[in-house]
This record gives sequence, C-alpha cells and structure tokens, in this order.
Amino acid sequence: MSTMKANLEILPRGVQVTLVLGLVALIAFPFAGTDFYTQMVTRMMIMAIFAMSLDLLQGVTGLVSLGHAAYFGLAGYALAFLMPQGEAVSLWWTLPVAVLASGLAALIIGFFVVRTHGIYFIMVTMAFAQMVFFLFFDNKVLGGSDGLYINFKPDTTLFGWMPFDLDNKRTLYYFTLAVMLGVYAFLRRLLWSPFGRALAGIRVNEHRMRAMGFGTFRYKLAAFTLAGALAGLAGYLWGTQTGYINPELMGFHMSAHAIMMVILGGMGNFAGAIVGAFAFEYLLHVFKDLPQVGSVNLGKHWQLWMGLFIVLLVTFAPRGILGLVERFGRRKEAGHE
Repeated sequence: MSTMKANLEILPRGVQVTLVLGLVALIAFPFAGTDFYTQMVTRMMIMAIFAMSLDLLQGVTGLVSLGHAAYFGLAGYALAFLMPQGEAVSLWWTLPVAVLASGLAALIIGFFVVRTHGIYFIMVTMAFAQMVFFLFFDNKVLGGSDGLYINFKPDTTLFGWMPFDLDNKRTLYYFTLAVMLGVYAFLRRLLWSPFGRALAGIRVNEHRMRAMGFGTFRYKLAAFTLAGALAGLAGYLWGTQTGYINPELMGFHMSAHAIMMVILGGMGNFAGAIVGAFAFEYLLHVFKDLPQVGSVNLGKHWQLWMGLFIVLLVTFAPRGILGLVERFGRRKEAGHE
C-alpha cells in the first residue's frame, strides 16, 4: 500500500456518523459515569491531544519522532515552576507561556533534526529527548527523578470574575473536551490549507516538492514546532489534572505510546489519533487487569499483549480502526446493492 493510500484523509460518511455518536457519548458521559471514570476519560482526551500533535508530524508530514514526549513533559514542568507553593496562578498566562516554552524547545531542536532524513531523523529526535530527560532526571534543582508536585489547579479568574473552576472534576472534563475539539478543528483546517497540502506533498515525495520550488526545510521546521507546541498543550493539561509531573513523562516509552496511538486509530486525519488514544488507554487497562493463570501473571506482561495487538492490527488493518470502520461501511453498502 502506498503512503498516499495508507492515510484516510477524507473521512467517509459512515466514519463521520461514528465520530458524531462518539462525541455525543463524551458530552453525556459525566452524567452517567462516576468521578473515577470521569477522570479516566479526561486523561484519555489529554492523550488524544498529544496523539494529534504527533499525527501532524507522523501522519501528515511523514516524520516519525521518538522524542515527542519531551515537549509534553516540558510544558508540565513549566506549569510546576510557574505555580507558587502557596497560591494558584492564572490559567490565562501560564497556559500560553507553557505552550510557547514547548514550541520554542521544538523550534531549537527541530532546527537541527529536520535536516536529517529517515532513520537518522528518528535516532536524532530520540537522542535530543534523552538529553532533556536526563537533564531533569539528574538535576535536583529541577525536581530530579522524584518529579514535582503542582499543588493547585490554575485559576481562571478574569477581571475579578471566575467563568469556571478547574477544581471541579466535571468542569475540567468539559474544558479538556473543548480544548480537544478546538485542536481537532484547527488541525483539520490546517490539513486542507495550502500549508497542510505542502506537508502532505513532503510526505509523499519530498524531492519532487523541492524541485517544484517549495522550501521543505522551512515547512518541516514549522510543522515540528507546531507539533511540539500542541504536545505542550497536552502536557499542561496533564499537569493540571494529575497535580504531578516527573521525568518519565519525557521518556522514550511515552513517545512510543503516542506512536502506537496514531497507528492504532489511523494516520493522517487526526480523528484517528483521537480514536487511537481512547483505544490504547482502554486496552492498557484491559491488559493490565488480566488474571493470573497458573503461575503466569498475564496482567504483568501487558506490554506483550499490547505489542501483539498492534502487530495484528498493522498486518490486517494498516489504516487502523477508522480504516476498519470505513471497510465495514463499504461492505455494508455493497451488500445493499
């Protein structure tokens, strides 16, 4: 299957209907679920934002990064450093600062890494991310291996008026949902803009794009920077929800999880990243809760079952879960004819 056909950029009607039903379920969920599950779905939506940010690189531009989690963690640390021990700080300035910090880090790192190609790009992104990881892991001033606590949720007061309170779990849920939908709408619009079409062209054939006069370095650097900033947005929300940040959020495993989310849902359309994030987090809980059979604890080896599932999916459904939905819809329509 070609790179072009592997990406489900145009969503069929059946997929669109499925996504709308999923959105309705998300809107209604806090009224049916407990606080525990509301927090769990909030975490899934945060990971969906993180996965969409990587999909801009991997699914649209064709750049596979094994260091994307660095920008996710940096924004969480930015929130921790900006939050005093004894009082909450404003959401309205800490959020832009944290996102800009991640975007600036991505711009600096991207200036070097987007000059490389293929396996070299993958390895250099991982190398830079490991440098950032150990900078925080080995430095007690930056929290060390224990990480940092975020004692308060950001304050939403604006000119003496508080429009919503993030200390309320349901409010944080709907705020995260609104951010996720905003990021999705922005990226879908970007996908079909001239900039997005140029990125897709770079994915398919960068040499041809360069021959046509496109400055592919600038386009890739812009995509790398934007993806880092959006990963920072997800990291800020993670720190807000959990109240804790540590170097593990910058590590290789976190980046690998994001790659699996993108592959699981289907690359290049951003809805697949959302579906993949929800599916991955759900399967994570399912596999970790597997029972012990004899002397073998199945849940302890959840990475094995997750890996096997991803391999099977890539083998039999290379366009991910949304690709399966599209294939099922086509067969259903053919059966009615």
